[in-house]
Amino acid sequence: MARKTDDASRTSALQQLKADLKTGQLKTCYVLYGEEGYLRECYVKMLVKKLTDGPAGDFNYHRFTADTLTPEALAEAVEAMPMMAERTLVQIDDVDLFKQPEAARELYRTILSDIPDYCCVALVYDTVEFKINGQMKKLAETLRSKAQLVEFAKRSERELSDWIARQLRKHDKLISPKLCEYLIFVTDGMMSTLGGEIEKIAAYAGGQEIQKSDIDAVVIPALSAQTFDISNAIADGDYARALQKTQELLAMQESCIGILGAVGAQIRRLCYAKTIAACGKGQQTLMELAKLQSYAASRTMAAANKLSAQFCRKAVELCLTADEQMKSSYDEPERILELLIMQLSAEARRG
Repeated sequence: MARKTDDASRTSALQQLKADLKTGQLKTCYVLYGEEGYLRECYVKMLVKKLTDGPAGDFNYHRFTADTLTPEALAEAVEAMPMMAERTLVQIDDVDLFKQPEAARELYRTILSDIPDYCCVALVYDTVEFKINGQMKKLAETLRSKAQLVEFAKRSERELSDWIARQLRKHDKLISPKLCEYLIFVTDGMMSTLGGEIEKIAAYAGGQEIQKSDIDAVVIPALSAQTFDISNAIADGDYARALQKTQELLAMQESCIGILGAVGAQIRRLCYAKTIAACGKGQQTLMELAKLQSYAASRTMAAANKLSAQFCRKAVELCLTADEQMKSSYDEPERILELLIMQLSAEARRG
């Protein structure tokens, strides 16, 4: 229930921002944050265009970073009257107000609590995580009451599928819902990544209907997708294929600890899938528990059906041991990783 409430709140905040941009009745303060950077950047650009698209746009646009922001500079920018426009825009990039010194934090809070109607302040978070620190009650309450908090969370599979189809239609290309799911799976499912891959696919595809072969030809799979191939090979007891996939990742200069983390995460998902199946549940439960999209969940359930519960328990132990060895410089990371793959494949064959 809590998650559904959070999703509804995020949707409501984004819909309100859309309405504000459409009507021009913008609030005095917005906090724009979240992992979906492509979407967040689109709305930042719309906000900038809406407020600075005039003959004195540069004059009415004030932008700060952690290196340039001070309470005095912010106060001056907020109080500056607009020229040949109704509003000014003050954009603050990647500044965690909760981590500022106490005196400066209180000054920022005072400024944000009384922004004039002719000014709009946008706090934008990209490389810095935005999170309200409830222990700093005054600043937390000021942001909650004075700012519109808009989170750009990762889009759902349905939203991404619809968006992928729309983007390809701009290139006079068509794609099936199943292939949309596959494309989301082989990428990281972020719009910023998908946007570039869609351009490549559209340029490569010879026909109007996108084929799986078009995607496979030009899309470099994300690490999470490639570790699915490793786990599937392990589930099949195919040590040679699992090792080959691992060595391909190493040749691509993926870090050993990163590969191990991705393999370990997928092993845990296999354990979840095995337990879920034993309880009479299916793919939907796995999607909710492990936060997987449908294609990934389907492949995980299929792989788990080939494995025993005993293997799953042992596999988790082996991954934990390898993680400890790698982080303690027990041995060469590549050797530890390859040994893990061999041990997992051997366990899978034993059942």
